[in-house]
Formats: sequence, structure tokens, C-alpha cells
Amino acid sequence: MRIAFLLLTGLLSVAVQAAPVPPTTFDRAYWPEQLENPTLFDVASRAEILGFAQALEASEALDEPALAARLGLKQINLASINQVRARLWQQLWRNYALAQQSCEQDASFCYAIDSQHELRQQAARFEVASDSFYAGWAEPSREFHQSYLNELLRKAALFPQTTSEVERFSDIERNGDELNDRVFLLTFDAGPSTVGTATDALTDYLRRQKLAATFFVLGNSLQTRRDKTSLAQVRALYKGQCVGLQGWQYRSHGQWQDWQSSVTRTQAQLEADLPDQYVPLFRPPYGQRRADSQGFFARQGLAVVLWNIDAQDQSTLSAEQSAQRVLTLMLLWRRGVIQFQDGQPKAQEALAWLLKQTAQSGIGWEDCKHY
Repeated sequence: MRIAFLLLTGLLSVAVQAAPVPPTTFDRAYWPEQLENPTLFDVASRAEILGFAQALEASEALDEPALAARLGLKQINLASINQVRARLWQQLWRNYALAQQSCEQDASFCYAIDSQHELRQQAARFEVASDSFYAGWAEPSREFHQSYLNELLRKAALFPQTTSEVERFSDIERNGDELNDRVFLLTFDAGPSTVGTATDALTDYLRRQKLAATFFVLGNSLQTRRDKTSLAQVRALYKGQCVGLQGWQYRSHGQWQDWQSSVTRTQAQLEADLPDQYVPLFRPPYGQRRADSQGFFARQGLAVVLWNIDAQDQSTLSAEQSAQRVLTLMLLWRRGVIQFQDGQPKAQEALAWLLKQTAQSGIGWEDCKHY
């Protein structure tokens, strides 16, 4: 009877969740200016904030059946969606208030907005004139923000039945929102790759750029790499970088019965093998973890690190498309943890494009040792 019940529960869960929505990106060529200084970063940031706020405001007019249909789901957790919406509005207002501090230098996308309520009102009537310098940006941006909002609301609709990075369980979890304005942390998941491939090139590139990122490694992959090379070579691989853990295997730690052992085994391995690079941070694969796991992580001295900017470089997006998605979300959220995939060769190409586009924009990169 119990087995039959579990099977039925699994089938119902599958029925509730439709096929994942393909990730969206935005071609930055539609934006007519380069981010050549901090003021132009703010102009582009204000535009993205208003564009996303408009999509968010419009979504609130949908009733539950219409929203479920739009998200491709049979059932949705409306309370979770509304909680995420409320948080998004708070972030949008905070970010717009920061972005409008440069309005005296360039008044593009500047409006008399002094509260979250006024931001909602402006978003509802936001429009780019057909003869505007930014007219070519308007429609592609609208499509991006609606698709990206659907990504977030879909995750919210499934939370907490299917956990993800869309929401935190407690303050022990970080997602980048605690960083200062214009500051971003680079992170890479699911490494290391096999000898002489993506991880080697990526860590070497970061050192040449004088950047320090956080690599969330898998215990079994690290052990295989050490066995095929040496402990000294593994330490040299991550020289100047930070190494957190992602568990022994890339597997959901929300459903895995042996998830605690996966964490403690990998943590012990990193403390022994990479004492100079190790940071007490855990990145849950797929963002999935148990709602009652916070006490365990606290006892292990670990913080759970989620993300708010995902490159989706494991998808069909090209390296440049991934980078363009990241840059657009950096403009929108103005701070955060950026998630790349360590084993993806296009991660380095995407990062190189991103660094070139933001070199004069006034942003900063968080030192991984300080996060």
C-alpha cells in the first residue's frame, strides 16, 4: 500500500509539472549604447527595471487558472507566487532608487518615482515612443522580460514542493542580494572537469584576469581528478580561487536519502585536500534542498549559496547568448551571485565577452574569500 501511494504521489507530481520552459536571452545589440561609464550602466539598468516591472505588474491581473495556463502547469502555489512577487517589487524599487541617482548626468528613463507604489504606477504606463533613440529595444525587451518572469513564477509556483533558487528558507541561505550595489560574485558549478579541459582553461583565465571565483566541486569528480594526477596538481588547479562543495554527486539533495553523507564526506575531503582554497559554502545541485535542512548546515558551519543570475550555459544557448542573458540580469538586479557551469567550455567564452562589455561600467567583482 505504501509503495502504491508513493508511486501515485510521484505520478501526480509529474502531472503537476509540465516540461521545463527553454531559457530566454536578450540580444544586447538592440540596446543602442555601450556601457562605457557608470552613468550609462544606470541608464540601461533603469530601462531593464522598468521593463521587468511592467511585466510583473501585468501578471498580477491574471487569475489563478489563467496564470497556471501561462506557466504551463495544472496546479500552482499561489501563496508562494505572491510571496516571490512581493520580494521582487521590493528589489525593483530599491534598485530603481539606486539607478536614478545619476539622473542629473543622463535623464533617460528617469521619472518622478519616490516609492514602491509609484514604481508600480509608472510600470503600468511605461512606454517607449516609436521615435525614441531606444525604440528598437522596446519590443525585444518586453518579450525577454515576460519570458524571464515566467521562469521565475514557474519556479515559485512549484515551491516548496520542488525547491529551487527562487526563494530562501532562512538567513543561512545567500543568493547575492546581500552584496553591495554593482558588486557581483562569479561561481562555477559541478567541477572539476577531466584533466586538460574546461576547468584548467577557466582557472588559468581567471588568474590572468586577476579574478577570484568560487568553484562548487563534486567530491567524486575531485577524487577522480586527484587520483589521475596528484594532490599537488589539484591544489595548483585552484590556486588563487575559492572552492566550496556541491556534494559527492550532482544529484538533488532535496530527495536523496543519503544527502547528509554526501555533504559531510565532500566537506571533509575539501578541508583535507584544499585547506587554502576551501570556503564553507554549499551549493545545492539544481538549487534543491530540504526545507528542514537548515539546522544540519548550521551544525556543519556551512552557508547555503544560491544565485540570482544564471547563465543557462548548460542549455542550447550559445556562449554569447549566455553572456547577454547574464549582462541583462546584472543590469536588472544590480548585484548578485552569477552561476556558470564549470564543465561547459563556453563558460570561459561567455565570461570573456562579459568582462569586455562591463570593463568601464563601474561594476565590481566580489573577492570570493570575502563572501
